[in-house]
Amino acid sequence: MLGWLVDRDINPHIPVLDKAGRTDGTRSRIDYEWDPGNNQYICPEGEPFKQFRRNYSDPNRGPSGKGVAKYRALKHTCQACPSKMKCCPNADARKITREEHEEARQVARDIAKTTQYAISMRLRKKVELLFAHLKRILGLGRLRLRGPCGANDECLLAATAHNLRKLAKIFPAPQQMRKA
Repeated sequence: MLGWLVDRDINPHIPVLDKAGRTDGTRSRIDYEWDPGNNQYICPEGEPFKQFRRNYSDPNRGPSGKGVAKYRALKHTCQACPSKMKCCPNADARKITREEHEEARQVARDIAKTTQYAISMRLRKKVELLFAHLKRILGLGRLRLRGPCGANDECLLAATAHNLRKLAKIFPAPQQMRKA
């Protein structure tokens, strides 16, 4: 979805689910330099991480086609590396995955650092809360009427009920005087 939006010059104000960061003190994906010309990552020690080191005649061993590319370092290179404990202490060699639309994901990450993004997330929260209220309180979680016209009628009734509740909070009913 992010790739589709970025291809059409639409700024994606969508949070990116990114699990590339590490909490155990080892290097994360951002510590490795991406070389788009050679389609490889470069280790801080200068070693390349390649996706394929040879052409495969067996199609099952080649690209997965799932939108994720795996880049691997050579095992003997990682074993001899002086900073192996910072990179991959529990594995023989380091592996890095890269999404198919990683450039679009980076555009979304950069937009997430702007003030306009914070404003749009605040406005989005207002809309999401309204839909949650309609679903949980006003019973719009399941439509009872069938077809587009029935769904339209039911949504209009729920929105009307929601607006009446808001008006009731703004303009409270006048108190009537009791006669003793």
